[in-house]
Amino acid sequence: MDERIKTLAHNLVNYSCEVKENDKVYIHYIGEDTQELARQIIKEVYAAKGIPFIRFISNKVQRDILMECTQEQVELMAEVDGLEMSNMDCYIGIRGSNNVSELSDVPAEKMAIYDKYYNTPVHHEIRVKKTRWVVLRYPNASMAQLSNSSTEAFEDFYFKVCNLDYGKMDKAMQNLKAYMERTDKVRMTGPGTDLTFSIKGMNAIPCAGKCNIPDGEVYTAPIRDSVNGTLAYNTPSLYQGFTYENIVLTFENGKIVNAAANDTKRINEVFDM
Repeated sequence: MDERIKTLAHNLVNYSCEVKENDKVYIHYIGEDTQELARQIIKEVYAAKGIPFIRFISNKVQRDILMECTQEQVELMAEVDGLEMSNMDCYIGIRGSNNVSELSDVPAEKMAIYDKYYNTPVHHEIRVKKTRWVVLRYPNASMAQLSNSSTEAFEDFYFKVCNLDYGKMDKAMQNLKAYMERTDKVRMTGPGTDLTFSIKGMNAIPCAGKCNIPDGEVYTAPIRDSVNGTLAYNTPSLYQGFTYENIVLTFENGKIVNAAANDTKRINEVFDM
């Protein structure tokens, strides 16, 4: 077993999720490449005197389900899986599909059914609200390819940033948190971007490896109706198996009034959902 995998599994269980005796831990791993990490997480959960539960998903098989799914079917899936999730104390999700675009040709209306009647009740309403959770991707060949990197070089990069001392990072973030919480007006500028908004009175939340790995942001949110201007993304954005590029969003008083991308029709369907 790669020592870096052992370190990552130990940190996920003992730092990110703080697994305690008799905690029930849902280990959700996607793609064959994630198996070694899932196995090591099971060992770490047992070492912490927790109780592991597993769920494996292949996105190839998931695609077959979604292509012809019905609302009634998805609601029953959510009822069954929601019962299991509601009995969990912790959730660790590992994504490592061999093809990040595996779900790209699932009809939009089918994805909408799955999001509304499965993801929302099982994950947004139960998992996010009721468990100590952390999610991450796995450094397989598919992920390395997206970074225009060899698999070995990408693995080295990945484990360096995922096995950081996140407790130390959390302490280092506190000054930025305080600065953001006494800030009112924000202006973001860059190529194609000129966006203004207010964060007055909003909390700033340090993110140091508790819910996502890798991590390192301090986030907040704007006062909704204060957002005005244009935001242009300078990197591709993968969502539901499709990679959006050249995304440009125009805001007026907090509402997106225009959205464009390499597939403008598709990205507007996402926002309209």
